[in-house]
Amino acid sequence: MPRYVSVAFDVPVDRQWSYANPEGMDAPIGSRVEAALGRRTAIGWVVALSDTVDIDPSRIKSYARLVDAEPLFGPETLALASWLAGMYFCSLGEALSAMMPSAERESKRRGASSGSDSGSFDDVRIATGSLVPSEEQKSALARILARPAGRWYLYGPTGTGKTEVFLEAAEATLAEGRSVIYLVPEIALTRQVVEAVQDRFGTLCAVIHSGLTAPKKLAEWRRILKGEARVIVGARSAVFVPVQKLGLVVLDEEHEGSYKAGSSPRYHARQVAMRRAASEGARLVMGSATPSVESWRLMTEGGIERLSLSRRLAGGDMPTIELVDMRVEEGALSRRLIEEVRAVKKAGGQSILFLNRRGFSYFWSCKSCGAELKCRHCSVGMTYHKERSRLVCHYCGYQATPPSACPSCGSLDTGWAGFGTERVEEEAARLFPDMSIARLDADATSRKGVLEKTLDDFRDGKIDALLGTQMVAKGLNFPGVRLVGVILADTTLNLPDFRAAERAFGLVTQVAGRAGRFVKGGKVIVQTYRPTSPVLRRAVAHDAIGFYSDELAIRRELQFPPYSRLLRIVLRSKDANLARATAEELAGRLARVLELAKMAPGGSLLVDVLGPAECPIAVIAGNARRQILLRSNEASPARAALSAALSSWSPPSQVYLELDPDPVSLL
Repeated sequence: MPRYVSVAFDVPVDRQWSYANPEGMDAPIGSRVEAALGRRTAIGWVVALSDTVDIDPSRIKSYARLVDAEPLFGPETLALASWLAGMYFCSLGEALSAMMPSAERESKRRGASSGSDSGSFDDVRIATGSLVPSEEQKSALARILARPAGRWYLYGPTGTGKTEVFLEAAEATLAEGRSVIYLVPEIALTRQVVEAVQDRFGTLCAVIHSGLTAPKKLAEWRRILKGEARVIVGARSAVFVPVQKLGLVVLDEEHEGSYKAGSSPRYHARQVAMRRAASEGARLVMGSATPSVESWRLMTEGGIERLSLSRRLAGGDMPTIELVDMRVEEGALSRRLIEEVRAVKKAGGQSILFLNRRGFSYFWSCKSCGAELKCRHCSVGMTYHKERSRLVCHYCGYQATPPSACPSCGSLDTGWAGFGTERVEEEAARLFPDMSIARLDADATSRKGVLEKTLDDFRDGKIDALLGTQMVAKGLNFPGVRLVGVILADTTLNLPDFRAAERAFGLVTQVAGRAGRFVKGGKVIVQTYRPTSPVLRRAVAHDAIGFYSDELAIRRELQFPPYSRLLRIVLRSKDANLARATAEELAGRLARVLELAKMAPGGSLLVDVLGPAECPIAVIAGNARRQILLRSNEASPARAALSAALSSWSPPSQVYLELDPDPVSLL
C-alpha cells in the first residue's frame, strides 16, 4: 500500500500537496480527501500515489478523512484535466473541480453570465415516429456510421430532421457496445430534446445539469462510472462525464455561445469534445442551421465532413422573409407586422414576436441638458422595468427608483427611448385586444413552472402570440406558428465585437426557422433601422453561402479567427489607474518576451500584442476593465509568451487577472 498521496485542490496555484495515508486508510487515485491546507481544511483530489516524498517525511501530515470509498475518475479523466489546465491557464485542481460533479462550481458558473438574456431550445420535432426518414437523413447516417471515428457536421435549415439523425447515430453506437455524450446548449430550456433522448433510451439515459442536487449529481456520476448509464445528455460540463468506451459525441446547436464557460477555466465544450473524440477514438457529430464561422471554414476546407439536409420533413417549406425599414415607422411594431399578425389570427394561426431586449425602455435622457442615466457601478445605461417601477442594470443587478426630474439640472423635460419586451407587450395588447398574448423572458419566467406552462398553452393553441427574448428564438417547434416578427434585428448587429455580424445572421436565421415548419406559406417580418445591411440582406435571402463567404473574407483581411487564434487578457480593479498601469506593465513584459524570442537562435514567436485598451464595456460592478489581446496563427506561441511573462510576475492584489483563450466575446 503506497504511503503517500499527492492532492490537487481547487485553488489557482499550479502545484499539488503531499499527505500521508492514515493508519488503515488507502486513498486511490480519483478519490477525494479532506486535509489541512494552510490554516483551513479543504477537500481535494488524489492525483498520484507514492512510497517516497522529496522532503523530510516527518514534515508530512496525514489527511483527515477519505471522502469517497470508490474513485470518481480514472486515467482518461486525469489526462483530460492535465490538458485542460495547460490549455486554459488553470491549476490541475481547478480543472478537476470544473469537470467533477459539484453543486458549488455550478452555482458559480450560473452567476458568471453577462447581461444578455440568453437561452435556447433544441430543434426536436414532435411525434418522432410519425415521419419517414428522408434520403438525405439516411445518407447522412450511413456516412457517419461508415467509420468508427472522425468528425462530421450536420448542416441544414431548421426542421430538416437533424435531431433524428443524432438519435439514430446514438442508437447505432450503443449497439456497437459504446457510449454516447449528447450536448445541448442549455439544459433547463431543452425539455424537448431531453424528453426525446429519454424516450428513446430509457434507463440507459442520464441527464447532467446544474439543477440537480449534489447527492443526485453524484449518484448519476456513479451510474455512468459503472456503465449503467451509457447515453448522457447535458449542457457543456457533461462533456467531461466518465463514460465507458466513448463512441459518439453529439454537439447540438454547435454555434451557441453558452458552450463557452464564463469563469475559470474558460473552456469551450466544442474544443474539449474534439479532444476527447480524437484521443478516445470516438465519432464527433456537430450540427446547426447556423454554424460558427470557424466550423464553416473547416467544412469548406475539408477539416470536417459536411452532411447537408435541405428538406423540411413535416410538410412545411422555408418561409418568405421581408425587411421593414423602421426609419419611416412609429412605435415598436410596424404597420406591415401589425397587418400580418391580424391576418394570421384571422386564419387561425399563431405568431412569435422576438426582441432580444427585456424591460420597458433602455435609454433615458434629459432634453434640456443632455444628461443620460447610467448605472452607478457600470458604464452602461439602466433599463426601465415598468412592471416593477424600477431601473435595473442588466450587468451588475443594481436597482434604483426612476427619477421624476433630471438629477443634473432638475428639468422635467426628460424621456425614455428604445423599447424592450415589456413595452412591446403593452403595445401589442393595445393593438390586438381580441388576442391572447404571453411574454417569455427572464423576468416573466422567474417563477417556477411559468416557462413550462406558457409553452404548453402555446402548443395547445391557447395563446395567439408569443413574445420574448432568445427563449423564443431557437428550437421552438409548434405546428400553429405561421408568422415570426423580429421586432428589431439591429440589437446584436450594433455590438462592438468582431462576431457581431455572425450573431446577427444566426439569430435572424434561427428565429425565422420557427415559421411554417408544418405548413407552407410561413412568413417572417424583420424590422430594422439598417435595411441596407448586407448581413440582414443575406439572412432575408436565405443566403448562408454568401454570408459566410463575405464574413470569412473580412476575417481574413483583419486576421481575426478563424484565421488566427486570440488569447484575451482582462485586468480589472476598483482602482482605474491601477488597472491601467498594471495592463501597461504586463503589455511591456509581453513585448520584452517576444523581443527576446526573436533574438534567440532560430527562434521567433509570431505573436501580435493588441492593446492594452479599455474594454468596450469599460466598467462592470465598479471594476474598471482593461484588455490585452494576443493574436497568433497557432494557439501555442501566444500561450508560451503569456506563460513566460507571468512566470516571475503577478498583478497587485487589488487587480484581478482573467485569462480567456479563444474568447467568444470581446465586450
